[in-house]
This record gives sequence, C-alpha cells and structure tokens, in this order.
Amino acid sequence: MSPRGEPIGLPLEHGAVVTVGTFDGVHRGHQDVLATLVRRAAEQSLPSVVVTFDPHPLEVVNPAAAPPLLTLTNEKLAMFAQSGVSYVAVLPFTPRLAALEAEQFVDDVLLGRFALRELLVGHDHGFGRGRLGDIEVLRQLGHRRGFQVTVLPPVHTPDGHAISSTAIRRAVAGGDLARAAAGLGRPYSISGRIVHGDQRGRTIGYPTLNLEPLPERKLLPPDGVYAVRVQLPAGEYGGMLNLGPRPTVGDFQRRIETHVFDASGDWYGAHVRLDFVGRLRGTRPFPGLEALKAQLAEDEAQARVALATARPAAPLS
Repeated sequence: MSPRGEPIGLPLEHGAVVTVGTFDGVHRGHQDVLATLVRRAAEQSLPSVVVTFDPHPLEVVNPAAAPPLLTLTNEKLAMFAQSGVSYVAVLPFTPRLAALEAEQFVDDVLLGRFALRELLVGHDHGFGRGRLGDIEVLRQLGHRRGFQVTVLPPVHTPDGHAISSTAIRRAVAGGDLARAAAGLGRPYSISGRIVHGDQRGRTIGYPTLNLEPLPERKLLPPDGVYAVRVQLPAGEYGGMLNLGPRPTVGDFQRRIETHVFDASGDWYGAHVRLDFVGRLRGTRPFPGLEALKAQLAEDEAQARVALATARPAAPLS
C-alpha cells in the first residue's frame, strides 16, 4: 500500500518540525537531535515529530548485514517519551517503503503524512532507495517544496570519539561497558518480564530473578557475571547478574539471572530493567556448590563496590 494519503490522526494542520531515523540506542547524538527538535518546534509553536522504523531497515534491504539492536522498539519508545517530543510515528519498514525514491519519500511521507515544515537530520543522514537522499538532495527538495533543512553536527565522547550506534554495539559486544555508557549517556540495559526459574539459587542463599528469553535481535554483552542496577516496580536496587550457562550444575542454556541486594518480594510477571554497571568475571565451572557459594560471596562484595563507586554518565559535550 502506498503511504500517500494515509491519515495519521495528528493535529498537524499548521505543520510540524520532524526528524527521521532508525535511532538505535537513542544515544547521546540522537539525544542532541531530539533536544534540538523540541526546541525548534517550541520556537515556531509547532508540534515535534519523530519518524522511525520497525524493523531495522537493513533487516529488509540486506538481512545479512542487519546489526543486533541496542534498543528494541519498546525501549526506544520509552526513551522518546523522556525527550519531550510531541509525537512518535513508527513506520513499518517494508520492501515497498524501501523502494521509494528520496523525492517520493519526502512528498508522500514527510510532506503528505506529517506536514513537514522543518526537517532535522544528522550530518551523515541518508534516506530513500539506496540511501541516495543525502543532505544536498534534501536541501534541494526543501528549496523546491518550501521546508527548511537543519543539519546537526556529530556529538563526541569526552575522549574525542564521534558517537555512533556502530561504535556502541562494538563496545557492548566486547564487554566495554564504560565506553558503551559514554556513548549512550546511560548504562547499557536489557528489560523484560520476570519468570519462574528452578529456584536452585535459594538453596545456596542466592535467590535470583529470572528474565524471560529476549528477542534474538537484542544485543547482549559477553557471558559472565556483572554488577547491575535493578529497576523494579518497588524501586531501584543493586544486584549481580549471571548471563550465560551454569556449568557447575550442568545447565548449558544461556540464561539471565539476577540476585537483588537488600530486597525480597514476589515479582513474578513484573517488568524489570537491568542496567549493566560493570563486568566482574567470566563464566566458569566450580567443583561443587560450596565452591560456587564462596565465589558468589566474593562476587557480591565486588559488585557492591562497583555500584558504590560507579560514576554517572558524562554530560553532553
């Protein structure tokens, strides 16, 4: 179905300030775009609109090259909700949408559906079939169609690296959580529902919350034990998380289990977010449950220190 003429039910009769992108991670560069979007919209008394896509465009145009995701759609929406934007439109990315030329995408989608008055994009933005709609093409279209194009420069980490989703994915996959947090402006996180486990942890004094299996597209750091902040309905707690198998008890399924410090309760079915603070060690077998219990006590001590000394993410540069 062509996007032209599809109603979206938004009060955009006077136009809107719009940004378009995948926004995987909603990292500090994206946050800069969103803050500018909100400010520019307020200056013109117009609504601000984020147009994003699901699934990731590469899953449609080149599945073999599609990256694992820093943020699933529900996680992105939670971040957008904190940004102050007026509306978020999640467009289904289909082969038909991918085939639109840049000019047709602007006419049918941005102008036809979102009443574009000003478009904010990053310095490396590309759109339309083959990403041929670069900044110069956008400016030409804006001149002809009567909308303004504002191009924003990249945002850098304190050590001078340009922030990108690709660089953050590399950091997470390599277990460099500090570099990932520097790019994201917050700890890397995963989220999901708490489900029943085998309750083996209770027998050695370390009960755990078991997270439901995550979608395969969600990027996880390497297997191991991590210090985490646990965001529960009852509030925020410290904890330690085991990601991966449990070779000591002969369980080689990859699991996500978290022992929460200084809290107890029945949270089955609740939604939890786990913020990675630091990696404590890799996964390894122990000769028995007593040796495992001793190691967990050491892990807890290290996790509490890591949580107490963790620095907040650096402000935008």
